Formats: sequence, C-alpha cells, structure tokens
Amino acid sequence: MLELIFLICVAGYFIQIIFFFIGAGRKFEKISDENLPKVTVVVAARNEEENIIRCLDSLEKLIYPEEKIQIILVDDNSTDNTGKLIDDFIKDKKKFRKIETRQEIGILKGKTNALATAIAIASGEIILTTDADCAVSPAWAKTIASYYKDDVGVVNGYTTQEITGGFSGMQAIDFIFLLTVAAGTINLNVPITCIGNNMSYRKKSYDEVGGYENLPFSVTEDFNILNAIHKLGKYKLVYPLDKEALVSSLTCRDLISLFRQKKRWAVGGVKVPPVGYIVFAFGFFTHVFILLTPLFFSMTWLYLVVFKLFTDFFFLYHVHNVLGLKKNLFYFFHFEIYYLIYVIILPFIVAINRKVIWKDRKF
Repeated sequence: MLELIFLICVAGYFIQIIFFFIGAGRKFEKISDENLPKVTVVVAARNEEENIIRCLDSLEKLIYPEEKIQIILVDDNSTDNTGKLIDDFIKDKKKFRKIETRQEIGILKGKTNALATAIAIASGEIILTTDADCAVSPAWAKTIASYYKDDVGVVNGYTTQEITGGFSGMQAIDFIFLLTVAAGTINLNVPITCIGNNMSYRKKSYDEVGGYENLPFSVTEDFNILNAIHKLGKYKLVYPLDKEALVSSLTCRDLISLFRQKKRWAVGGVKVPPVGYIVFAFGFFTHVFILLTPLFFSMTWLYLVVFKLFTDFFFLYHVHNVLGLKKNLFYFFHFEIYYLIYVIILPFIVAINRKVIWKDRKF
C-alpha cells in the first residue's frame, strides 16, 4: 500500500516537472534595438559595503543607449559605509542617481519601501530590479528590455550564484531549480513564484495596480507585484531562458543566513494560489517517502527513488546547459540532500513561527 502511495506521489511529481520543463522552454519574440524602451534600473541597498562595488561595476558596463537608461541606487538607511561608497562611485556618472529612504510610504517597510521610493521618481518606461549583492551581465538590460512587446507587462530572468564549494554549490543549483519552476508556471500563465534580483515590469502596469503602497505588505515583494499585475488580466508575463539575461548573486555564507532566507521565502509563499499548494504537496510527500526508504526498502521503492533523482537531473541539465552553467551540476547530490531536508522541515517551521529577520529588521 505504501509503495502504491509513493508511486502516485512520484508520478504526480514527474508530471509537474514535465509541465515546468515545457513552460520554461517557451520562446518569445523580441523587439528591434531601435525600438528599445527607456529603462530605469533600481537597486535597493542596505549595509552592503562588502558587495556594492561589484554591483556598481557591473551596472556601469551595461550596454544600452545612454539617453535611454537611468540607474537609481537607494541607500536604505544603511549603518555602514554603503552610502559613501555609492557617492564616490557615481560621481560624474550621469546615468546614476542615489537617493535615501527618509520615511516609510504608508504601510511599506524595508526593501519594499525603498523600491517604491525609487519607482516614484523613475523616468523609464520599464523598471528593472536587481540586488546589491548581484552582478549583471553587460547585455542584461538590453536583453530583458528586448522582450517588451506592447502586450508584455513583466519579464523575469534567471539568477545563478557564485560557487566556492559544496555549501554554495547546493544553493546555486537550488536557485536554478526554483527559478525554472517559476519560469514554467509563469510561462503557462499560472505564476506561483519569482525573484526580485532579476525582475522587470512595465511602469504603466505597476501604476495600474497602484504600486506597492496599494498592495498588502509582503516579505516577498517581488511575487506580490507580479501577482497583482497578473490579476489585471491585460498583460503577458514572460520568463525567457536566455543566457544574456543572466544575473550572478552571492550565496548565503552560513546556515543561519540560509535558514532566514528560506524562511522568508516560505512565509511569503503562504499567499500563493491553490496550484502552488498542489505543487508543494507532491514535492513534500515525495521527499517524505524518500526519507522513509531505510524503513520500507524494496526494489520497487529503490526504482522510485532513482526515477525521482533522474527526473530532477533531467530537469536541471537542460537549463544549466543553455545558461552555460553545466559544470555546477557537479554539486547535484549536495543539492538533493539539501532539497530533501528543507522541503520537509520548512512547513513545520512556518506553521510554528512566521517571524522573519531580513537585513537586520524583524517582520
């Protein structure tokens, strides 16, 4: 009986993966270079003195018509040297502008408030967001903007992470796994997640939902705005698998920061649509049964475990290959162990306590 239930879970998990794979592989038309819209890149930074120069260097190298790009850097009440480093870097660089968050807009807090403050003064038709611990490719802004046909409201891109060993390797693969799920569901018009360090939206669509200040506060502000634009029902949301739109971020340094990141995402994920809970349920119960393998071992059971691992590898291989990250799959089994643990544990943690610590702030 347990083997049959395990089989049903693995079958459901496999069917989901196929749908994600099909969705993530969708192709989208691009506009010509001469029709590229004016864009505003927004980076909210709080206590990022160790990372901000790396980010600014990459933004300075963006290939985009000078008269069509604006970069707004928000010093979000940093208590370290972040603000001064930004000031020194952008001196005499016309496309950069630094602002500071002085007060909260309505109920907005933290990063959401910083983003809303910047978007309020943005001159671009398209808003692109990334994080202060990220480095963008020179073609990033141009590639993302090129997908903005007239009916497109949101364009997302993939993010990888710098790998120095097994701990960072498992995080990097997990990022790509989760973003491919996000891409698959978004491209099939049933969005359940996204990430703001490689995201963009039409300012008109942002204004139509009333901006962040008109939405319920969420610690996952990226999915909050994506879902609001989706509900308008008049814009397409696209998530192209495009190497030129890749962003590189830094991994969490230790277990505490990794735990806080995962918990924040999980708390924000509580508000996903029903289909998100179905996706999670198949993943959760499939991993529970894998954990029970030593207690109920049989050849059939083993075949199901191996099939699940093969499914994950197949899913990840294609995306990593297209993005030029195939070497990262060396840490595939690190990821599988990590994935097994957090998928099972996180729901219980969130059920007990939804307090989130993010950038030295409690939410």
